[in-house]
Amino acid sequence: MTAPNGPEWASRVSAEIGKAVLGNGVVVERLLVAMLVGGHVLLEGMPGLAKTLLVKSLASAMGLEFERIQFTPDLLPSDVVGTMVYSPATGQFTPHHGPIFANLVLADEVNRSPAKVQSALLEAMQERQVTVGGVTHALPAPFFVMATQNPVEQEGTYPLPEAQSDRFLFKLLLDYPAPEDELAMLRRWGSATRTPEVTPVTSGPELLALRPLLDSVYIAAEMEAYVLALVGETRRRAVADVGGLRQLGFGASPRASLALYQASRALALIRGLDHVTPALLQDLAPDILRHRIGLSYEAEAAGLTADRVVADCLATVAVPG
Repeated sequence: MTAPNGPEWASRVSAEIGKAVLGNGVVVERLLVAMLVGGHVLLEGMPGLAKTLLVKSLASAMGLEFERIQFTPDLLPSDVVGTMVYSPATGQFTPHHGPIFANLVLADEVNRSPAKVQSALLEAMQERQVTVGGVTHALPAPFFVMATQNPVEQEGTYPLPEAQSDRFLFKLLLDYPAPEDELAMLRRWGSATRTPEVTPVTSGPELLALRPLLDSVYIAAEMEAYVLALVGETRRRAVADVGGLRQLGFGASPRASLALYQASRALALIRGLDHVTPALLQDLAPDILRHRIGLSYEAEAAGLTADRVVADCLATVAVPG
C-alpha cells in the first residue's frame, strides 16, 4: 500500500459520496474529520434532507460495515447491543450480537428512544465496548456512531442528556439545498430504473494508517492558548453577565477543548496544511461548541441561539497574531 495522503484521500472519498449526495461539501468534510479522530457525529435537519443517505453513502465509500438502527419509543437495549440466546442443542446461552457491532452505525432519530437505550448507546460510544449477558465485548475498529434527529416533532421524544450530547465530536446542521443542487438531485435520482451507486474507494485499514499523521500536524502554543480561551469564554458567560444578560447556564466541558485540538489537526491534514491556524479553529468552533453549551432561560427569552453565543465568543476572544 502506498503512503497515505490526507488531501488525496479526502478528495477521493468526497467525490464518491458526491455521486449520491449533492451540496453538502462542508458537512462531508466534517464527517471525514470525525473519522480521522475517531469521533461521533450528531446530524440535525428537517426530514427529507438526505441525512440517512449521507451516512449510508459515507459507509459505502469507506468500505465499512454499516448498520442502521431506527430508534423508537419501544426499542430495548437488547435491540441495540444484542442478547443471550439459549440453544436447546447444547443447553447453553450464547451471545447474539446486535447491530451496534458494525464499523459505522446510524442511530436514526436517536431522541425517540428512552434513557435505557441511550445509556446502552453511550457505553458503546465512549468505551468502544458493550455488555451482553454480563460479559464485555469489544466493538470493531474503526467504530463510529452517526446519529440523526429532527428539529421538529419534539412531542413524545427524549432529548439527549448533556452527558450524551457531549460525547459527539460535532453537531452538524443540515439546511435545504441550493436550487442548482436540488435540480441536479432531480436529474440524478429521478430515474425509475437507475439510482446512483457509491462504491468503496478506501478502507478501514487506510483510515487507521492515516491517523498517525495527525500527530505530525504542528499546533503552536499560541493556538493551544486560543483553544483554551475560546472554551473558557463559554464558561465565563455561565457565571458573569454579558450586556446585562447571563447568556449560559453552563459552558463547554474540557472534552470541547480536546475536540477542538484534535479536529483542527485533522482538518489541517485533509486541507494539505502542516500546522493549525486560527482560521481552522474558528471554522470548527460552532460545530464543536453548539451542543456543549446550555442557554439560560433569559437568553432563550431574548431570542439568543447557541450559534449566536458561539459567534459572540469568537468575536470577543483575541485572535493570535
